[in-house]
Amino acid sequence: MQKPARFLVIIDAGGGMVARLFDEARSLVTEIDASTEEVVVMTASLTPVRGATGSEWDAALRGHSREERAAAEVYTLDI
Repeated sequence: MQKPARFLVIIDAGGGMVARLFDEARSLVTEIDASTEEVVVMTASLTPVRGATGSEWDAALRGHSREERAAAEVYTLDI
């Protein structure tokens, strides 16, 4: 059984914004286009933290530049 998504990270992925959902262990659950209505609904009442530069994000966001990670928006989802 897949764990529920706990974090939503909106990040630039080669010129397009993606929304990546991660579980509590920061394992990727799914990835969707950040401009979808689902992302708007999921983040409507939440305030993001700017930047995913902490070491806890290193494995989850490997392949992203320091600049992309610094500009990322991280939302903590209610479970």
